[in-house]
Amino acid sequence: MRILIQTGGRRAHGFGGGSVPALVLGVSLFCGAGAAEAQSGQIRCSVTENGSPARGTIVVEQNGREVGGGSCSAVVSAPAGRCKVTVRLVGALDNPSKSVDVTVSAGKTSPISVDFQTGVLEVRIETKGPRGTGIVTVNRGSKRIGTLGSGVAAHLSTGRYEVVVRLGGEERRYSVDLRAGQRRLVRAQF
Repeated sequence: MRILIQTGGRRAHGFGGGSVPALVLGVSLFCGAGAAEAQSGQIRCSVTENGSPARGTIVVEQNGREVGGGSCSAVVSAPAGRCKVTVRLVGALDNPSKSVDVTVSAGKTSPISVDFQTGVLEVRIETKGPRGTGIVTVNRGSKRIGTLGSGVAAHLSTGRYEVVVRLGGEERRYSVDLRAGQRRLVRAQF
């Protein structure tokens, strides 16, 4: 490509007879897009649950501002530099997350791997005759994690939980320690 620029009383022309300002603008936009692309990289997230492949989501923050996110099954673009990456496990009742710091390099892919330790909790409400609909509340410390129906299994992070079962004005409470890979069944008898 040939660019001619003249100063003085004559008009300057570039390739194809266009004016210099239009050409300079076009080159600036093209180079700016390439520069922005060269200043970003990618993050590839790998999530496991008790060592087995699992589904997760990712949120990328830089300087306290969200700059990217999506599913851990795809690469996520992020600006080059130091980032805080928060990964959430999909499908667990307590919605666990883990954060890691990663340095993203321009034009490169930075891998991160996160493993979540979980167990399965199932609560069955057993009655002698019809008593109505029961409700199961799962708490961790003073925080309510969620509710379950009788016979519904839930994945939860390892740790200690309080299970509160209510049926027909009565209540039963259970303390449950859940370990990695463990399946616990609580039978609430009324």
